Amino acid sequence: MSNTPPAHARVVIIGGGVIGCSTAYHLTKLGWKDVVLLERKQLTSGTTWHAAGLIAQLRATANMTKLARYSQELYGNLEAETGVATGFKRCGSITVALTEERREEILRQAAMARAFGVEVEEISPTEVKARYEHLNIDGVTGAVYLDKDGQGDPANIALALAKGARQRGATILERTKATRIVRDGRRVTGVDWEQGEARGHITADMVVNCGGMWAHEVGRMAGVNVPLHACEHFYIVTEAIAGLTQLPVLRVPDECAYYKEDAGKMLLGAFEPNAKPWGTAGIPADFEFDQLPEDFDHFEPILADAVERMPMLAEAGIHTFFNGPESFTPDDAYHLGLAPELDNFWVAAGFNSIGIQSAGGAGMALAQWMEDGQKPFDLGDVDISRMEPFQGNKKYLYERATESLGLLYKDHFPFRQKETARKIRRSPVYWQFLDRGAVMGEFAGWERPNWIAKPTQTPEYEYSWKRQSFFNNIAEEHTAIRNNVGMYDMSSFGKIRVEGRDAVAFMNHVGGGQYDVPVGKITYTQFLNPMGGIEADVTVTRVSETAFLVVTPAATRLADETWMRRQVGDFNVVITNMTASEAVLAVMGPSSRDLLNLVSPNDFSNDVNPFGTAQEIEIGHGLARVHRVTYVGELGWEVYVSSEMAAHVCETLIEAGADLNLKLCGMHMMDSCRMEKGFRHFGHDITCEDHVLEAGLGFAVKTDKPDFIGRDAVLRKKETGLERRLVQFRLTDPEPLLYHNEPVLRDGELVGYLASGAYGHTLGGAMGLGYVPCKGETAAEVLASSYEIDVAGTRVAAEASLRPMYDPKSERVKV
Repeated sequence: MSNTPPAHARVVIIGGGVIGCSTAYHLTKLGWKDVVLLERKQLTSGTTWHAAGLIAQLRATANMTKLARYSQELYGNLEAETGVATGFKRCGSITVALTEERREEILRQAAMARAFGVEVEEISPTEVKARYEHLNIDGVTGAVYLDKDGQGDPANIALALAKGARQRGATILERTKATRIVRDGRRVTGVDWEQGEARGHITADMVVNCGGMWAHEVGRMAGVNVPLHACEHFYIVTEAIAGLTQLPVLRVPDECAYYKEDAGKMLLGAFEPNAKPWGTAGIPADFEFDQLPEDFDHFEPILADAVERMPMLAEAGIHTFFNGPESFTPDDAYHLGLAPELDNFWVAAGFNSIGIQSAGGAGMALAQWMEDGQKPFDLGDVDISRMEPFQGNKKYLYERATESLGLLYKDHFPFRQKETARKIRRSPVYWQFLDRGAVMGEFAGWERPNWIAKPTQTPEYEYSWKRQSFFNNIAEEHTAIRNNVGMYDMSSFGKIRVEGRDAVAFMNHVGGGQYDVPVGKITYTQFLNPMGGIEADVTVTRVSETAFLVVTPAATRLADETWMRRQVGDFNVVITNMTASEAVLAVMGPSSRDLLNLVSPNDFSNDVNPFGTAQEIEIGHGLARVHRVTYVGELGWEVYVSSEMAAHVCETLIEAGADLNLKLCGMHMMDSCRMEKGFRHFGHDITCEDHVLEAGLGFAVKTDKPDFIGRDAVLRKKETGLERRLVQFRLTDPEPLLYHNEPVLRDGELVGYLASGAYGHTLGGAMGLGYVPCKGETAAEVLASSYEIDVAGTRVAAEASLRPMYDPKSERVKV
């Protein structure tokens, strides 16, 4: 067989680690021909060969768990298909907690596992000892056991996938380096390669970047942002230990450690709190099956704890002290999907030390996405389009990488904030809020006021699974919004201007709402895919005869902008990101009209400025545009003001608001209020796989207009009926807290899980939104059942509703 690359390929995959091999395997499984994989050195020689090979089922979301479980099933069958032994075995896994907070975390994870269909068992410290006799259980507060977790041989898993791809016709070339990616506009056209002294070019319909820790560099060759950075990852392997037999994988996250028995030896690995970034100046050109210099001083604290936890390690000699690079992303989620910058360049990289357990599912999902031209299910957690351009900055990646690795085993408290590489994106009113006690959280790089500390409080987070230090602060902010007036900063939300001769026609094509409306009209709407799933949840304001402002969540601004650009076709429109040009101050509450009347001569009455309209105003000594909409369920306005006037307008509102007892508020309050109102949150309650009618948003879709994306799917669903409904829940016990992924039980049977949760301070209990199967049922039949929510293993009774529990007729927003 020739080792010379062909002149053309349907797809060129760059990178021969486990991810690249999985992508090739799954594309050929779908029947793709002309699949070419280029590996610069030898297959698995980057990171794959030295991975620990832990293969767990449970991940943080349902779809990530689905992908991990798929990987397990795939690896179990690969040997029969290819003849290559993968070493996969289901030995089970145990995670132990050493604190009460960690115990709560793993019990909540166990509840989540049940919701996702993963078998899990809560076990006592005594039961841990029975299953892991070598473990010192002093200080163990609880544990969970997953009997179908396992481990495997990383290199052989990759080689088996490669062989399977070759058997179906893929060309896999080692010692063949991609040196340049050629592009024409928004498409790549081919890849230059070198193979020893030989040089050449492959034209390609598509390219996939599976470059591992080189993926950042490979992306740059195509003008694509792939934010990741390599870190040193340490483990030791002992000498053979007499009598040591197969054991479950053991994780002790409170000591940053994991343990794996392998061929009579014990492997101890670490995710230490402060990692060591590597390769900032570039990865050596000859890097192949290399390991990094030992740093025993760095690893010693982990080993010291491990010897106490596993006393037999004190007697065992160290056979191998290993230090190798792994790539980590800014948010510890891998990168998958179609690059925002191009229309035929795909990415699968940055697997944060879970590449082996993720590779099978990630390769399957990406291949199906490439085949169909749309995601097979919601992949928002890992979609590469979530990454903002600045996150490719090397200094940013270096600093964030020191934290990302350690976060894998730190307590995953709700509201946990990143600590490194902060204060990058600040709104024009950042200082006005900070100087008045705002405690900032970081979101998509934005510093956002999350809550406002009192002068007597330390303005920082004190994390817990119970009521955190700011719980009462949120209650007071919430009360101000409900009973008086509050103001919070929404500047981070995406603002995308769509303008041109065909702006109305374009918007009516991409969105489910009606946009042929008077100037100043605001339309709440969704962008749908052909299946009726929700690609974006936005508000659209007609600002002129030929221009619209599309407001999106901060996290999806780039994804939503990219999605719109890909629909432009022959429409004569220009799409521009305007996010930084304006600050947005949300003035909300029954007294919000009174406050605006104090600072502006304009008319804010229902006659002039009814709900769902915008108007240009004078405010203080400046100008602004006010949008009468709300995400908290109260009378209110979003004040859009140019960045250079924002500080003045903010200070003007604060000064005038002193007489009304105006309260500054944060994003946690906004989430609390929107949960009481049942307002959906994109990425949690609604995603690309959630049908707009089943999400309860049919009112925002106007099927009397022709030819918008998803219209046929909406009409079909109306004919066939709903298979599930998004239901609002309120716990009847006011004490437990809800966050997301808690199991929902209907008449004692598990039927789903919460998509989101927050405390409802007005309604007096934790609130949640979750889908309930309802095929063939009326709304009344759905509500006739009794419901419970599983909170860390305890079932709590819940009230259920299909209408907002707070102000169901929205009378308060229209006064």
